[in-house]
Amino acid sequence: MSQADTAARTAPEGDGLRRSLGFRDLVVYGLLFIAPMAPVGVYGTLDAKSHGAVALVYVVATVAMAFTAFSYAQMVRVVPQAGSVFAYARVALGREAGFVAGWMAMLDYLLIPAVAYLFSGIAMNALVPEVSRWVWTALAVVVTTVLNLWGVRVAARAGFLVLALEIVVLLVFVVSAVAVLARDGAQRGWLSPLSGDGSQGAFALSAVIGAVSIAVLSYLGFDAIASFAEEVTGGSRKVARAVLFCLALAGVLFVAQTYLVALLEPLSSAQLAADPGRQGSAFYDAVDTSVGTWLHDLVAVSKAIGAAFAALAGQAAAGRLLFAMGRDRRLPRALSKTDSGVPRVALLCAAVITLVAAVWAARRDDGMDHLVSVVDIGALTAFTLLHASVVGWFAVRRRGGPVSWWRHVLVPVVGAVITVAVIVEASRAAQVVGAVWFGVGVAVLVAQRGRGPESE
Repeated sequence: MSQADTAARTAPEGDGLRRSLGFRDLVVYGLLFIAPMAPVGVYGTLDAKSHGAVALVYVVATVAMAFTAFSYAQMVRVVPQAGSVFAYARVALGREAGFVAGWMAMLDYLLIPAVAYLFSGIAMNALVPEVSRWVWTALAVVVTTVLNLWGVRVAARAGFLVLALEIVVLLVFVVSAVAVLARDGAQRGWLSPLSGDGSQGAFALSAVIGAVSIAVLSYLGFDAIASFAEEVTGGSRKVARAVLFCLALAGVLFVAQTYLVALLEPLSSAQLAADPGRQGSAFYDAVDTSVGTWLHDLVAVSKAIGAAFAALAGQAAAGRLLFAMGRDRRLPRALSKTDSGVPRVALLCAAVITLVAAVWAARRDDGMDHLVSVVDIGALTAFTLLHASVVGWFAVRRRGGPVSWWRHVLVPVVGAVITVAVIVEASRAAQVVGAVWFGVGVAVLVAQRGRGPESE
């Protein structure tokens, strides 16, 4: 059976979604969700943890996440459906596994936007302190929800403008950094971002690998591209190319900016490791010291606006996941309703959940820590089931034509080992929340089975 035939058999009928997205739109959504300057907030932590080899950390992290991107590219070609990993696991591993994959991905898709909204609220509050950060947070939710309800095409156009702004700011940083380095030289050795700065001893591969477990979280969001498979023009191969291109481009941007800022960093990795309080602002501090406060402020404003639109992309992906699970009757059927090609009920549900979580966190001093500690487990668990789906579909069920042992077995197995390793390295709090969320999902699944065939 050809892949086209397989896609035809697995694609649902009458879903009501409108095909209007092109390759550029898909890349915009992916990069918006990831954020071109995602390393800004974690640079100091990664630099300290990797003994100064922060650019190498992102090189390794990009390669590590490439296994997951490749598995997405394999599955989206044969199961081009909204819901991405939920749909893949459902057809490759069974309906129960599909529900678990969708349920765990839901934790990620609903809470990552909440983190982004909160970040935007905090940044705007710093610029306009007279307005409470929870008000700014709620306003960001309302604005981006309106754009998403307007339609995927309108949201993509607005997102493109914001993404262009972020790229311009990143280019300004790159040009300014290169100019300073050409004029004043580097604070560290020119190869130190790839080999370590030597302040904590000789190069340690274990330190780099330990930092990679944190760095891979910067990439969460590129997978959201697959959620728009039913709304893209030109076939699912375009989605597969967009997933791979988005990850590669993000990797180049991450490596470039961390390499440059590490050369500008006046503190050694040992000094950052000894003073954790300075790690969060290390990127801004290095820019402020070497280039000037104006670039510090420009980057901060860009991050504030970009965070809100990263949440827009995340909310759109969450809406497609809820829509797909509702259509499959794994969640209330009302979630599968569309209006003019837009899954407005699902989007509104996603918006309400993220609004509650974001505003709750914005009203607490430790709100950001609580949200960040739990968002990653859902995505990593879903990625693991994605890799299992590739093996199940191609190698076990042999539904995709001749088996390629490196594409359909080796790559997904290595990818699963990587995602499981990151889960093991996650914080205890994140593991507990993930386990509780998984337990609730199992309970929901058991309750559905107890209602009989009509629930299927």
